[in-house]
Amino acid sequence: MTLQCLCKQILNQSFSTEGLSHSIMVDLFLNRVLVENNWDQDELNTEREITGILENRILMLFFATAECEKCQQFVPVLNEFFKRLKDPAYIEYPKLLALIYISLDQSEEQQERLLKELHKKVLFLPFEDPYRKELQTMFEVKDVPTVVVIRPDCSVLSPNAVPEICHFGSDCFCNWQESAELIERSFMLNEEFENLNLRSATDPVRRLKYKAEDDKRKKRWWKLWEKGKGENEDQEEEDEAWNANKKEGDKGTWRRR
Repeated sequence: MTLQCLCKQILNQSFSTEGLSHSIMVDLFLNRVLVENNWDQDELNTEREITGILENRILMLFFATAECEKCQQFVPVLNEFFKRLKDPAYIEYPKLLALIYISLDQSEEQQERLLKELHKKVLFLPFEDPYRKELQTMFEVKDVPTVVVIRPDCSVLSPNAVPEICHFGSDCFCNWQESAELIERSFMLNEEFENLNLRSATDPVRRLKYKAEDDKRKKRWWKLWEKGKGENEDQEEEDEAWNANKKEGDKGTWRRR
């Protein structure tokens, strides 16, 4: 099945534009097992897990083999690229990005060998899953290494981003993000939130609560300021009276001399 046929089939199954992006990106790997490249090799196989890791993200499909010398040379570059966009040690807010290794190796041992070189947050399909070959055909991958970059709506942003990654490094993600029209809520200003339908049903109640609390704080501050102002005025009057009495006393002493 080609990518166009898959997207058309998913579109026909979608009954609302509101859930369109979710359906396409999730259905690409729904009913599949994605494995995390960590020590335990945790499996993600439920719709909730797949949705949580792929929804509203730019997806990178890395096609490679352990026997390919160019692939071995590219892996450190890809790791550095991915690390600077996802690793909390390098960036405060990890980017909306997912990387899946699609092995075209001839044996599971070869696949494991390349996985050992890849970043621990990379996902991969099990070697026994024939979907690896289907993806190769779907995205017309004829050479390795190839990195297919996909928008959240499943449209191809770049058929092979390897040269771009090698030349621009992690900076090229900004162009991808702009092209995919991703919204990173971590960096949005309060004014921008006002124009988006991202608020919950209890938002008006919370806003009223915070407004009431702000009004109370302002009233308390005003009362304290008025009180302090009155005390300062009383003190000034006492000081003036004391100064006047002191001057009168000084005059009397001068006259006695």
